[in-house]
Amino acid sequence: MCGLAGFLRTASTPDRDAHQRWLENMGQAIIHRGPDAGSTWLDEAVGLVHRRLSILDLSNAGTQPMVSASERYVIAYNGEIYNFQELRDDLISQGLSFRTRTDTEVLLALYEIHGPECLQRLNGMFALAIWDRTARKLFLARDRLGKKPLYFYEANGQFAFASELKALTPAPFVKTELRHDAVKDFFFYQYVPDPKTIYKNVHKLAPGHWLMTDGTHTYQEQYWDVSFGSPSSASLDELEDGLYNLIDDAVRLRMVSDVPLGAFLSGGIDSSAVVGLMAGHTRKPVTTCAIGFDSKRFDEVHWAKKVAEQFNTDHHEFTVKNNVADSLGSIARFFDEPFADPSFVPTYFVSQLARQEVTVALAGDGGDENFAGYSKYYTDQVENRLRGMFPPALRHNLFPGLARLAGLVNTGPTRKAKSLLGTLALEPDEAFFITNSFFRRDVWNDLVKGELKRETHDYDPADITRAHYQNADTDDHLSRILYTDIKTYLPGDILVKVDRMSMANSLETRAPLLDYRVVEYAAQIPAALKLHGKEKKYVLKKAFERMLPQDILYRKKMGFSVPLAQWLRRELKPTVEQLLLSPNSGVANFFESAGIRNLWQKHLAGDDQFTQELWSLLVFELWWQQYQVNA
Repeated sequence: MCGLAGFLRTASTPDRDAHQRWLENMGQAIIHRGPDAGSTWLDEAVGLVHRRLSILDLSNAGTQPMVSASERYVIAYNGEIYNFQELRDDLISQGLSFRTRTDTEVLLALYEIHGPECLQRLNGMFALAIWDRTARKLFLARDRLGKKPLYFYEANGQFAFASELKALTPAPFVKTELRHDAVKDFFFYQYVPDPKTIYKNVHKLAPGHWLMTDGTHTYQEQYWDVSFGSPSSASLDELEDGLYNLIDDAVRLRMVSDVPLGAFLSGGIDSSAVVGLMAGHTRKPVTTCAIGFDSKRFDEVHWAKKVAEQFNTDHHEFTVKNNVADSLGSIARFFDEPFADPSFVPTYFVSQLARQEVTVALAGDGGDENFAGYSKYYTDQVENRLRGMFPPALRHNLFPGLARLAGLVNTGPTRKAKSLLGTLALEPDEAFFITNSFFRRDVWNDLVKGELKRETHDYDPADITRAHYQNADTDDHLSRILYTDIKTYLPGDILVKVDRMSMANSLETRAPLLDYRVVEYAAQIPAALKLHGKEKKYVLKKAFERMLPQDILYRKKMGFSVPLAQWLRRELKPTVEQLLLSPNSGVANFFESAGIRNLWQKHLAGDDQFTQELWSLLVFELWWQQYQVNA
């Protein structure tokens, strides 16, 4: 795994020495992504910098930026192409020869022959930049699911790109002006969805897209999308066998490494299946790592230990006790824009633990989005069936008033009644947005103020969810929301979290369940075989009954859930009161301080309903202190 950055040189900034310093500083900003080596390329039109975490061909021959055999193309690349050996053999049969054993050189050769069409041949995770010295054009591309990040800045005739936002800012022409609609997006989603960033004129290249620019004209194209429009008619047994064999092959491909390799293990079906398949592809014990909490409600290490014993792994554990307050600020700084999924904390610690043993770790990410593993999918399914029992006019006209009446009494049952009635009054896509929201609209309206309020008054973050929901090529509701999460929550939250926290520890992570072949296969499985009554991930569980015990397959899984309300009242209480309640805080520029203090007092009194809003405000403040105050 690696990091890359660069910029197009313009006639208005001809100072070569200054540009070399920019490149070196850009690379230094992401040295954690590639501590093993760093190099630059600077010619009259472009500057490229690369930081390398050596995984394949550990020799200096793999150093980037790498120049093609024809010397026409120069590449800086982050990722792994799992089928590169097959592609390499095919190219050799066509008469090509190679100087290294790297997938980087294979990528260069493929691009020289096929141009952007080469992306269709790749099975892997990647973000890449290729400079065409003859045509003087820059090509950027990002993998199908968005496992690897790629940002670009474009304004006033200037263009720059990088693996992380922090690697853009050493270029002095990159301006970091806050984007207010993205701020609102963050508070409702917990992250800033693609292709926006927290800054104006800085964008994420969307998953499954490529970009071409000469500095004057920029063109983007989508080269991949997942289709739910052709559900399979195969039997359950056939689907189970096909799924098992495909995931097994995805695991096999991801075990190619010239450095030590292991796995994250939570004891749930996704990571347990990955570990079990890994054990079948190696004679040595698989190295596994698990994270526990000093809270029985959230601790799952005993389940991980059971799986570790079944497959005789070399197992390691770490318990998050009083580590949170001391570590939160330093961990959060690895996110260059606000990010509030609290599971980033255990993800950081499990990555730190894994890095002590291995350089590459396989993980179970993607199982929930592919096979309907989240509880919210069942809740949404039930609500949507109820919605269908009432005429739209009745729902739209009567239910909002009933919801307001229920809200007049603040008890657990009436809050649930208010939520349900309010959700049933909405259309399915809007209701799914509410399900995915982590900052309620009434709380937002009570708190927001000033320029942020004026700038975003007519902006609705739900538009992002609606657009993806409507873009799915199916009428099946569950399939539509799975598609929506694959386009939003997966790349914007899950994959950002794993990438930043693993890279913070110079650890490469690989996700077999996000092999694009698995994603495409899962999309063809009828929705009723994913969410089967109340049983989530039904077809995946059936497929792995041949390997995993029933109590692992059919237990309630928490994933990396954290005791957030407890953290805020205990370990993080001084942090909240020092940062969030300060009159000089960043959030005080955007939200009513008295309102925040009121929420905090309610939380301290035992009312947990504002936990997520308070956490989001705290994370935003941590980001503000790091990247706005200290910018």
